[in-house]
Amino acid sequence: MMQYSEIQATLPLLEALQLLPFIAALVLWKVRGKSAAIIGLVAATLEMLLALQLYQQFDLTTDSMQFANQFNLLAGLSYHVAVDGISILFVMLTALLSLLGVLFIIFRKLHSSGVLAVMAVIQALLMSQFVTVDLLWFVLMSMLEIIALGYLLYRWATFIDAEPMIIRYSQFMTVGVLLMLVGTFMLGWNYSGHHGGVWSFDLYKLAATPIEPAIATFTFFALFYGLGVRIPIFPLHGWLPTTIQHGNVAVAPMFLLGLKVGVFGLLRFVFPIMPEMVVEWHQIVIVFAVIGIFYAALLAMRQVNLRRLMAYAVISHTGILTIGLFTLHKEGFAGGIMLAINFGLAISGLMFMIGLVWQRTNTASIERLGGIFQFMPMVSIAFLISGLAIAGMPGTPGFDAVHLVLESSISEFGALVTIAAALGNVVAAGFLLFAFQKAFLAEPNGDTSRWDTSPAQITERAMAIIVIVVILAMGFFSELWLSLFDHSLNGLSTVYEQLLNKQGGH
Repeated sequence: MMQYSEIQATLPLLEALQLLPFIAALVLWKVRGKSAAIIGLVAATLEMLLALQLYQQFDLTTDSMQFANQFNLLAGLSYHVAVDGISILFVMLTALLSLLGVLFIIFRKLHSSGVLAVMAVIQALLMSQFVTVDLLWFVLMSMLEIIALGYLLYRWATFIDAEPMIIRYSQFMTVGVLLMLVGTFMLGWNYSGHHGGVWSFDLYKLAATPIEPAIATFTFFALFYGLGVRIPIFPLHGWLPTTIQHGNVAVAPMFLLGLKVGVFGLLRFVFPIMPEMVVEWHQIVIVFAVIGIFYAALLAMRQVNLRRLMAYAVISHTGILTIGLFTLHKEGFAGGIMLAINFGLAISGLMFMIGLVWQRTNTASIERLGGIFQFMPMVSIAFLISGLAIAGMPGTPGFDAVHLVLESSISEFGALVTIAAALGNVVAAGFLLFAFQKAFLAEPNGDTSRWDTSPAQITERAMAIIVIVVILAMGFFSELWLSLFDHSLNGLSTVYEQLLNKQGGH
């Protein structure tokens, strides 16, 4: 079982990361126009600086959780925060993508609405999820975030009749949250049975408590399915294509897909608390992951809408990420985490670029697009680099991540699963390059008289350059990020190495 130690905080950095965007949201709810743009940009920049400060003060040489703080709230629920290298990576990604999201909203001239306030609330809730070590707190913050995201999707949808989209989103997310709540309370109940009726949802305590066999499988699947809806893992992805096609052009998908909260939830809570169940079922999960890779890739090749194509690209590549995590080896964990970060950056970059194209053409139809490169060259290049990052192009974070996943996969599952994952990656590169060729290089098929084909604006070029620089910087300096969470994986990888050896011995 997992053993944890922690180092107490000397400065309230984790509290500041959660409170700053929430305070900004309260101010932004009353402010509009240029003032809202300035406040939103200043708050997002300060949040990024706080995340960098957290990174600079983090001790890379210890396995301990750091910057810890704790106090009791209600019976069984406590405020308990601490971070390791994995948490910090997700915190930095949240701050970075939120800053890019604010810039996108300002460039799109949408800051006269309340969208910046809603984005700040979502950022605060995300930060709270990434720094907590209390499972119930994580689920409650996740529930509030899903509600805020639903409002963002519905209020600023790009489709006239958004109701069917939001109903589908709500159905899937409600089931996911309910499953997470059920699994969470089952773990709390199990803990109380071992500790004289005292309930707790604290990660450290849950990980040290044996789970009764009668509830172990049910609890595992409740948490796994609940988080799987958010990742999204095949076949729990039904909400995604419609949501991406008709929801807010870029900001909501960035929060939904770019931050991989479901992946973090698996690593932070499910894998440490229920290692025996993970080992028992990991091969079944791999089967679904392999099916999902090809199922989604084939559907992606049939799409005529760029946004739906991106949705199926996410589902396909999530299969590769899932294979990495469920190899249950340190290299696979590292590859899965880096893939999550890579996908976050790449998918967000793709959605931002599609949003800029939509602003000029008012369409995301691949058949109606074409010739975009002629008047938006930097946006086109940013779209291409983001697409190649998903496919693991050298120079992007996906390159090292995919290699770690494949090496770990061949060690644990042999050639068949590994070849399937590699082929899926090749298919993904194919349909992304096809979409780029059709939408950006080929001659347009339809009427372009209503397009804005004026030379690219400085804001569009700036957004594209930022996306390119961030992706390439993450790729060329990937060793920095791998070293950030190397020690954080020691305890988890040791637990699974012992369990797998024991299973092999039997």
